[in-house]
Amino acid sequence: MKLVLASNNAGKLGELQALLAPLGVTLIAQGDLNVPEAPEPHRTFVENALAKARNAAHHTGLAAIADDAGLCVEAFGGLPGVDTAYYATQFGYAKGDANNVRALLEQMQGVSDRRAALVSTLVAVRRADDPEPLIASGRAPGLITEKPIGENGFGFDPVMWLPEFEKTFAELPTDVKNANSHRGKAAQQMLALMQSHWFA
Repeated sequence: MKLVLASNNAGKLGELQALLAPLGVTLIAQGDLNVPEAPEPHRTFVENALAKARNAAHHTGLAAIADDAGLCVEAFGGLPGVDTAYYATQFGYAKGDANNVRALLEQMQGVSDRRAALVSTLVAVRRADDPEPLIASGRAPGLITEKPIGENGFGFDPVMWLPEFEKTFAELPTDVKNANSHRGKAAQQMLALMQSHWFA
């Protein structure tokens, strides 16, 4: 089964392809099918993911899956949340992972409450007007480090320290990260939902 991923993020594509491999689905980045980016005007992960999935399905006629994910920092009242991808631009930096990390560490200087969670919401639709979208969500709580540690992963992985492993996501082997990340947890739920709803 071909499934359009409503993203052009190579990291997300690789992660989700590996996580959904047991279903035998082939993920295709929406850019490879000339799907335009969907507007993301909503303030919740689930609404944005649903909009992206419906947009990809509408433009391709294929089933689609979308991920809306972000970092929710306790000291900032849950922000940057749905604005995570553009976080650095609020502080005069260009959009990008490295600048997001830089901006976050600057904003957290002197902040004692380092609690945060990476959150991922996955939404899958069989077609653009699917009345029963599949919705899965995963959360990986941890603490923001004082500086980046580790070389693996992408996004905020180098500054997200996980107490249960005493490491950042960027220090974990890929298989361990995928099993315990916000996206990994959401994908495991989605795998079960797809098996019971679409492949049963």
